[in-house]
Amino acid sequence: MGRRIVERELTEEVALCLPSGRLNPDAVGWSRTPLHDTSGIGGRTSWGRNKRWEYWAVTTPTHIVSLTVSSLDYASVHGIMIHDIRSGRTVERGAVAPLSGSAKLAARLGAGPARARTRSLSIDIDESAGGTRLRGRAAGVAFDITAERPDGHEVLAVVVPWSQKRFQYTVKDVARPSVGWLELAGDRVELPVGESWAVLDHGRGRWPYRMQWNWGAASGTVDGRTIGLQLGGRWTDGTGSTENGVLVDGTLHKISEELGWDYDERDWLAPWHIHGAGVDLTFVPFWDHTSSTELVVFGSRGHQCFGHYSGWVDTEEGRIRVDALLGWAEDVRNRW
Repeated sequence: MGRRIVERELTEEVALCLPSGRLNPDAVGWSRTPLHDTSGIGGRTSWGRNKRWEYWAVTTPTHIVSLTVSSLDYASVHGIMIHDIRSGRTVERGAVAPLSGSAKLAARLGAGPARARTRSLSIDIDESAGGTRLRGRAAGVAFDITAERPDGHEVLAVVVPWSQKRFQYTVKDVARPSVGWLELAGDRVELPVGESWAVLDHGRGRWPYRMQWNWGAASGTVDGRTIGLQLGGRWTDGTGSTENGVLVDGTLHKISEELGWDYDERDWLAPWHIHGAGVDLTFVPFWDHTSSTELVVFGSRGHQCFGHYSGWVDTEEGRIRVDALLGWAEDVRNRW
């Protein structure tokens, strides 16, 4: 079973780094809105350990869309993927470019656009008053999607401290209603209104060279309520922080517990069990999106399984039932 911990909620803006580049102790905690100034991540300080990215995934009853803009200091890794759930067809385009010239990433979330430009793909992420516009284009794929931001919509922002020199700030933003279109092999599809959801993984930090993590997220409606799941494991264990929470009609309920993740690495499409004292969820995958990259200074192997969550999560308002909520659960192992 899981292990409960005590976490501090932050309510005022704070710098992630001290002038020395080390972790600011006052920054450790979690918040319901993005409060951290992450401008200290990047540049010459701890060059090679700085990791900055924007990852978005959009799920609909028929399609999955994802995009990545990232800088790892010594390389930029970008990607676009569209998967047709009905036919099983997937078109995936990726690009690895030296250093950070192909990536534009703001110093902090919401402070400016994110862009990727390479010979094979382009990605644009632009903030507006009502949401975030996501655009991408590569051979055989394109999309123009707006992840709407309802009034009062909260996020889960967390600082994970491995040490004074190694730490991560992440913002997980689930259950963002989405509208727009996608193109797969020339066929344009309008996103079904009320059934399309976007999830953001915003990251700024300085990482150890090797790391393994679990991440799960899901969005949708259950009994007329908008539900968003945000679950994590392994990479936060023992740090005093978790990235676990459930969003109910835009309000975040923090889960301060290290959860258990049970799954079969010999059969990634077998049911997963994510559980703790206040969480009992079964995840049933229908598609295993595998990835593998091996370069001289960078390597990554991952299984991002898409499927449906069912079960329950306890909150201060009572037990929240989850039924056939579309999302994913993943196991990723990086050398970076």
